Amino acid sequence: MRIALISPPWERVPPPAYGGIEAVVGLLADELVRRGHAVTLYATGDSETLATLRSVCPEPLRASGVEDPLPYQLVHASRAIAESREFDILHNHCSETIMALACLATSPVLTTLHGPLSPDAGIVWDNYRGSFNTISKASKENLPDRGYLGVVYNGIDVESFPFTTSKDDYLLFLGRISDEKGTHQAIEVARRLGQPLIIAGKVDRADRAYFRDQIEPLIDGNLIRYIGEADGPTKRGLYARARCVLHLVTWPEPFGLVMAEAMACGTPVIGTRLGSVPEVISHGETGFVVDSLDEAVDAVRQIHEIAPVRCRARVASHFSIQQMVDGYERAYQQLVGS
Repeated sequence: MRIALISPPWERVPPPAYGGIEAVVGLLADELVRRGHAVTLYATGDSETLATLRSVCPEPLRASGVEDPLPYQLVHASRAIAESREFDILHNHCSETIMALACLATSPVLTTLHGPLSPDAGIVWDNYRGSFNTISKASKENLPDRGYLGVVYNGIDVESFPFTTSKDDYLLFLGRISDEKGTHQAIEVARRLGQPLIIAGKVDRADRAYFRDQIEPLIDGNLIRYIGEADGPTKRGLYARARCVLHLVTWPEPFGLVMAEAMACGTPVIGTRLGSVPEVISHGETGFVVDSLDEAVDAVRQIHEIAPVRCRARVASHFSIQQMVDGYERAYQQLVGS
C-alpha cells in the first residue's frame, strides 16, 4: 500500500528529546516500511526514517525561531494534499491544518487526533469528510460519530526501554513543564513525603511564566532537582531507577507516552483520574489512579505493592509498536476497501 504520513513540522522525526507525536510517527513509519508498504513521510528535513522523506522545513519550527509558524504549516500541509494522487491513503498527524484542506485530496484521509482541538475548530469538523481515530477512548468525548474508526493506542519500542526491578528512592516527573502536566502537583507530593523528586523536561515559551513563578522557587537542588530536558538515553536511565513516576495531570490528556515508557522499565506510575490515565494505568497492578493529592501521597506509600514485571507486561501487550501498527493497517484497509 502507498501511504503518506504527515507529521507536524514542529519537531524532527524522531525527536531528540521531547516530542510525543513525532516519536509515534517515527515508529509507525519505520514499521510500515518493514511490513512492505511504500511510505512517504512529510516531516522536517533533518528527520531520520526508513520512509521516503519529503520536507519544506529544513529544521524543526520549534528551534528555528520563526515568529509566525503558520505559513510554514500551510505550505507543509498543502504540499501533501497536492501530491495526494500518488498515495492510496493520507495519514494526517497535523490535526486541523490537514483536515481543513482534506476536501482537495484525491485519496482517503485518516486523521489521528493526538491532542485537543482549538476552540474554533467547529467549522473544520463541519466541512471535514475524511475519517479519524482517537488514541484513547476518553478522547472521543464530544466528537462526532461520522467518520470515526475507533481507538488506536499509541505504541512505543518496548525493547528499547531497560527493565529493572532494582529501584532508587527518588520520585520522577518527566515531560513538558506546565500547569496541565501537573509539575507543581508532583512537587507538592514530594514535599509532603520528604522524598527527593527529579524533574526532567522542557519549558516552552508559553510556560515560562509558570516555571518562573511556581516551579523555579521550589527547586533547591536537594529535595527538588531540575535537570533540564532529557534526551532518549537519559530519560531511559531516569525511568529505570525511579521509585515511581508522578503523572498528576490537570487536564484530560488524550494519551501520556510517559506512562507507557515508565512502565516499560518496570516503574509504576501514579496518575490523576483524567483523560486516558485510567486506560493506560491498570489501577493497583501497574500503578495507582488518584483523585486528589492526598490520594497521591498515600499511593506513593503503597508503591512497593506494584510488581515491576506486571508494568512491563501491560505495556508489551497493550502499547507496543506491533499493536499500534496492526490497528492502523486495519484502518487503512477499511478506508481503501470502501
